[in-house]
Amino acid sequence: MKPFYTILFLIISNVFMTLAWYGHLQFKKMGWFNGSGLWVIILISWGLAFFEYCFQVPANRIGSSNYGGPYSMFQLKIIQEVITLVVFTLMAVFVFKTDTLKWNYLAGFFCMVLAVYFIFKK
Repeated sequence: MKPFYTILFLIISNVFMTLAWYGHLQFKKMGWFNGSGLWVIILISWGLAFFEYCFQVPANRIGSSNYGGPYSMFQLKIIQEVITLVVFTLMAVFVFKTDTLKWNYLAGFFCMVLAVYFIFKK
């Protein structure tokens, strides 16, 4: 179950991360916090990032071979990066609706899949 919980927590963490890092770029379009200073936006982002870390840290501890999990630090990092790209892409295209998938994005994602292959290769 450790691989399942690691991946699940990383996905949840990345939803909060994407909202914290990029969600504020949508505030103007949605009419939220217009006229708010940068410090207000930073505090909102920090608040969201708190929940990111509430899932990120346990995911890494559960998944880490240092704590009885199945993954090395390099493997955890590459899993994190792939999940980050997948979550970000889904949110940018379907939630934020700021972009469309282009061939070069898909080519870059393919390179990440190759990175996963090489990191996990024995």
